[in-house]
Amino acid sequence: MTLDENRPEIHKFDTLLVANRGEIACRVMRTARRMGLKTVAIYSDADASARHVREADEAVRLGPAAARESYLNIEAVIDAAKRTGTGAIHPGYGFLSENGGFVKALEQAGITFVGPPASAIAAMGDKSAAKARMANAGVPLVPGYHGDDQDDALLRAESDKIGYPVMLKASAGGGGKGMRVVESGEGFKAALDGCRRESKAAFGDDRMLIEKYLVQPRHVEVQVFCDRHGNGVYLFERDCSVQRRHQKVIEEAPAPGMTAELRSAMGDAAVRAAQEIGYVGAGTVEFLLDADGSFYFMEMNTRLQVEHPVTEMITGQDLVEWQLRVAMGEKLPCTQDELTITGHSFEARIYAEDPDQDFLPATGLLTRFALDLEGAGLSADQVRLDSGVESGDVVSMHYDPMLAKLIVHGADRDAALATLNRALAALDVQGVVTNRAFLQRLANHPGFKNVELDTRFIERNEAALFAPRSYSTEAYASAALIGLNQLAQECESDSPWDRHDGFRLNAPHTIRIALSDPGFSQGPAQASDNDEAVVIVEGKRESGESLWNLTIGDKTLTASLQPLTGDAVAVTLNGHRRRLQARRDGHIVVMAEPSGETRLFWRRIDAIDHGHHETESTLTAPMNGTVVALLVASGAAVEKGMPLMVMEAMKMEHTMTAPADGSVDAFHFQAGDTVSQGDVLLDFAPSE
Repeated sequence: MTLDENRPEIHKFDTLLVANRGEIACRVMRTARRMGLKTVAIYSDADASARHVREADEAVRLGPAAARESYLNIEAVIDAAKRTGTGAIHPGYGFLSENGGFVKALEQAGITFVGPPASAIAAMGDKSAAKARMANAGVPLVPGYHGDDQDDALLRAESDKIGYPVMLKASAGGGGKGMRVVESGEGFKAALDGCRRESKAAFGDDRMLIEKYLVQPRHVEVQVFCDRHGNGVYLFERDCSVQRRHQKVIEEAPAPGMTAELRSAMGDAAVRAAQEIGYVGAGTVEFLLDADGSFYFMEMNTRLQVEHPVTEMITGQDLVEWQLRVAMGEKLPCTQDELTITGHSFEARIYAEDPDQDFLPATGLLTRFALDLEGAGLSADQVRLDSGVESGDVVSMHYDPMLAKLIVHGADRDAALATLNRALAALDVQGVVTNRAFLQRLANHPGFKNVELDTRFIERNEAALFAPRSYSTEAYASAALIGLNQLAQECESDSPWDRHDGFRLNAPHTIRIALSDPGFSQGPAQASDNDEAVVIVEGKRESGESLWNLTIGDKTLTASLQPLTGDAVAVTLNGHRRRLQARRDGHIVVMAEPSGETRLFWRRIDAIDHGHHETESTLTAPMNGTVVALLVASGAAVEKGMPLMVMEAMKMEHTMTAPADGSVDAFHFQAGDTVSQGDVLLDFAPSE
């Protein structure tokens, strides 16, 4: 759609279709409804009862669960828009949000795209070509290779020339897909093959570019906005340095330690980058910020970013409303001089994944999803939860594992960080393993508190972030009491013969409980047999109140427990009362408070324990997914840790390795097969 700069077209619309799912679809529809627009959702079979569908005024089925047959089906999306009389489509992020072909198809259909023109998407979608455009605009670049020649030998030679470590990146990619850090030439070929597979699967394009990998840079991005009248502004910057697998984990705004001069220089460079390609709408220009204050253009995301809420929190602006107004042909709501920064904001991404198992995605029924703000002493002005799920929803294997974004605001960085810890503790998620405990360890890490940030923060602090847990006497006592309280609640009978809390006639209740680190386990068969703490629990009543004496080693504590709202409880130990979110999930007691999450394996010593396990002679699928490649032949002799096969789930590849020295007797699945969590993938024979 070509616009006359002197007479920009006006595109008024009263119906908005959101071509996405999850929390971003809910977020956009919330703003659209506030502006008086009718909202339309689209969905796949896997999302038929999803939250974004329930909240929309209308919803249209696209097709099966696979994204290419539903959310990526351009013809089906446009048909849904025509059926509902939609005047505009908001793409969210991911899926078709940066697809120039989709934008052109909308232009031909007479439907407004809430985003930049197809030409701008094309200019930045090809990262190699974008580097050349940025050089012309005077935006500083990282040394690298962005050429069209994709011969393996040439790419290896260019990497050798640049000097290791280098970053392999999908030319058409984003969101951490198709990216690898290569530390030396020896690992180059395997990394290149893996990047190409991921890029081809995610973007239909396996072209690569190579950049020098700066050892300790910060990832700082600038939010830009341009309208159809030639105006452009930047809404300051976000620090997104804390990443795993090149995907952001915790973001914050403004970036700590920024001088006014550096902020202005980066902001001006970002606006130049946008105007170089005739940009319209919301965009993000990402930079690498070196320790000496030098910054380099990395890429531009021609869409709204996942972390946009932290910018909204510090500026007081609704960026989705800005998008809709710009798409209607209006001028930007603010000039650069009118934009200011107030306070500090963090965003923590809540993923259905297990950080202790190499961040494997998790699936299942979300039995509970709630945020107890009142109990944590927090307000809606301080905390915002952008979520695409609710209690009772199913987390499937088909899409990205992000459940929600927890966003907080404070007067300064320290205040915002304290609020983040309280809010994480107040988040109650049950039924699906999440990264909540890992986020708390990050937020409480001294290096994070002291702004010792760079893109390898998690890697550098791996020993501390994944260290074996140590537990206090108070933690053991609280866990023993919480598990016992739930055990008593599970008994619905009034008969003393059915009670499970150690009841004894004319004698104190007495139970012996063993507590230990559950490690990576989710059940009794894998619980640790070592380093158990034994808690002797003796019940009594004083002044009509149930009290307990808990003996752990040579210490005895007087304890009581008071259930509060939801899963919140108040545990009192020797007169010290603490409020925390707590539950018993199977054999695991989970306790969450601002200082972090504690998980302990809970078992009755005085009950018969039949949980034993032996060395497995099979390898099972750790999650639902698809087999991508078999890396060895049946009957092959292998060494412990050798890659055996590659699985893909939620857009990411996961390599299955040999659990010990031995041989692969047989594979039960081939490349392209779909597997479920727990399926036996192969028969493995350990060496004797």
